[in-house]
Amino acid sequence: MGTASGAGRAGRYVRQLSGYRAFVPAPLPPQPAVRLEGELAVALSEADRALGRLAGAVQTIPDPDLFVMMYVRREAVLSSQIEGTQSSLHDLLAAEAALYDDTTPRDVAEVINYVAALRLGLQRLAELPVSVRLMREIHARLLEGVRGSRLTPGELRRSQNWIGPAGCTLATATFVPPTWEEVPVALGQLEQFLHHERALPLLVRIGLAHAQFETIHPFLDGNGRLGRLLITFLLCEQGALSHPVLYLSHYLKGHRAAYYEHLHAVREHGDWEGWLTFFLSGVAAVSAEAAATAGRILALCEAQRNAVNDHLGRAAANGHRILAALYRRPLTTVSNLAALLGCSFQTANTLARRLVEADVISETTGYARHRRYRNHHYIGLFTDDPPAHPAP
Repeated sequence: MGTASGAGRAGRYVRQLSGYRAFVPAPLPPQPAVRLEGELAVALSEADRALGRLAGAVQTIPDPDLFVMMYVRREAVLSSQIEGTQSSLHDLLAAEAALYDDTTPRDVAEVINYVAALRLGLQRLAELPVSVRLMREIHARLLEGVRGSRLTPGELRRSQNWIGPAGCTLATATFVPPTWEEVPVALGQLEQFLHHERALPLLVRIGLAHAQFETIHPFLDGNGRLGRLLITFLLCEQGALSHPVLYLSHYLKGHRAAYYEHLHAVREHGDWEGWLTFFLSGVAAVSAEAAATAGRILALCEAQRNAVNDHLGRAAANGHRILAALYRRPLTTVSNLAALLGCSFQTANTLARRLVEADVISETTGYARHRRYRNHHYIGLFTDDPPAHPAP
């Protein structure tokens, strides 16, 4: 979807003394103005409706924070995988429960940092708007003590970076962001846009801001992860969602080639409409998926409560306490359960065995000792192939 103005609408390439060309983005909003018509208008309408349905669906869950916690974890895994990590949702849950073994990927610390950075950002929004200051704080937490920590966490870059396949140089890069001297100006203009632009619909503003941030690429590492976090922060700051349950990493990972192609078309041809149509289609798809998951959580909670009541008899109260704990931290051990209930190891072991027999939880190791248990039905709702609910 081209534009009348074409190249130059999103910015321009400036040749540097050493020969390479760096892209200097034009301030937002685009000029000529975004045309909210045709496919883009349809995509915006569908995204708005889907986001509204998601906001309503989350309110039906007895404890929305349970939903939020697992979605945050899932987003952390997927967003980090886009940047090359190998850790899975199971690896993250095991690390949170301090259940490490020889198979634990070393990069799980990056995923843990992502969770911490997201939570920090949401906390800071209570007193600080989405701004350059917030970006720097979140970036510092994102890279704390992990790969990239030597690349000045929390500090805007003071050297040239570039984007392209492994081994490429400035001369052969797919894209070269603005020089480091241009970064503070470009970020300041983006912050002004976020604070003062109100003529455009919220989702359009967020889509523009995400693409602009990725074009500026203000840090030496972590720009992709931080750019995706900003989408969620802006939705929450502007009141579009009461809980942070919309994350685009799943969509962007599945449409990675199209994602980069649309960003490229913005820079080369000023095709903001094409990018926004893609972005809003992702918002609609992910919102619908999350709303459906909220419904499945509601059904699962009821089915598991019934299963505990039907199979544990007088021990049902402790069964419900275990189940509640496994919604907050879905992977555990018998020792953890004994500490939770204030009972003996043998009593906790018996309860865990009965919950397995009731198909409420599952044992993951197959060991006679040092067994691990998980709420597999709940975890399954946040994977690509959810298992069936337990029988009532």
